[in-house]
Amino acid sequence: MISSLYSFFYSAALAVGMLVTLPYWLFQMVRHGKYRKGLAERLGRVPARLNLPRDGEPAIWVHAVSVGEVLAVTGLVKELQRRSPQHRIFVSTTTDTGQALARKRFGDPHVFYFPMDFAFAIRPYMRALHPQMIVIAETEFWPNFLRFARDSGARIVVVNARISDRSWPSYRRFRRVLRRWLINVDLFLAQTPEDAIRLQDIGAIPERVRVSGNLKFDIPAPDPPPIVDRLRRSIAQSDAGPVLVCGSTVDGEEPLLLRAFENLRVQHTRAVMILAPRHPERFPAVAALLAQMSLQFWRRSLWNGEPLNGGVILLDTIGELAALYAIADVAFVGGSLVPRGGHNIIEPAQYGVATVVGNHTENFRDIVGLFQSRGAVRIAGPAELPLVFMELLADDEKRRALGQRAAETMRSQVGATSRTAEELQRLLVQP
Repeated sequence: MISSLYSFFYSAALAVGMLVTLPYWLFQMVRHGKYRKGLAERLGRVPARLNLPRDGEPAIWVHAVSVGEVLAVTGLVKELQRRSPQHRIFVSTTTDTGQALARKRFGDPHVFYFPMDFAFAIRPYMRALHPQMIVIAETEFWPNFLRFARDSGARIVVVNARISDRSWPSYRRFRRVLRRWLINVDLFLAQTPEDAIRLQDIGAIPERVRVSGNLKFDIPAPDPPPIVDRLRRSIAQSDAGPVLVCGSTVDGEEPLLLRAFENLRVQHTRAVMILAPRHPERFPAVAALLAQMSLQFWRRSLWNGEPLNGGVILLDTIGELAALYAIADVAFVGGSLVPRGGHNIIEPAQYGVATVVGNHTENFRDIVGLFQSRGAVRIAGPAELPLVFMELLADDEKRRALGQRAAETMRSQVGATSRTAEELQRLLVQP
């Protein structure tokens, strides 16, 4: 009864919040084209393209919010397919970029947009898929979804679970309510012991919390798209370099990075920066900034192989950044020069590239802390950044050693996918 009341008040508050913020969502749809794709699916219409289970055929539903989570669960999905070939596996995402990658990885008949957290949107998917297990990547705690999933008879597992420094205080304030929602989860597989402690602190049942490691350490380096070889050839033929790849940058970071690049070009006149903003809707604004600063630049989408005699490549495409870290002499991972919590440093580390981050890495504290403890990453605030770039590019031995330690750290952490799949398989066969 109490649970139903909580659900009623939560749903009412969610509906009011949606109505109040409706102008914002409409603006985003009209101005940036966001949230329009998959709107019917988000509202509960099960797409006809899905290859739905036949009567009695078991299914597993995996939810991965965006690109990072899709990459993290790709190996897990493949391992589940190998271990449990009788199960049909479906993957949902929240973002458009995550949806595009998931369809590429798993095929249109197995991928759809995650429904909004209302009964009318969730129940059609529960009826259509009737999943035996629902696997949620990281920390997507949607109360109605968890409740209806439990009511449907599905086992619920949160994999690669983490509680960031930014989220933890908020979760703790509402842990009395969270406890009523998290009781629906059968198993939490945490990235680190600290994440396991935090999960228990916010209401997860201790006996249901285990540590399995971080799936993102098991992500294989992507197959290089054609642009990688094209850029390598152009840089070599132009005698350009060194190459600085700045990925996943956010608002407020590009001016700092470009000023550091201008300082760098005093000594390295033919230096090349590959600049990749995190959010596609910001591509035009970053292009305008480059023009305003009178920097020579090319938009990746319009670049046709022209010689790169020093300047900036604005990576205004999706899905190419990870592979492009391979051509970097030094990599910078964004979201960290301003207080946004940082982004994952694993992608450049896979290639043994010397990696630099800013001093705001709260969202990836464990990964950055691990690399820092092994001397495998450099941390620099806005003031130190130009000096760190110049220092690393002036000392080949120091730069290569930094990258080598990063690659060694990566190799030491593999195995989470196998451990996670083992836990899921054990839960599947339990009565």
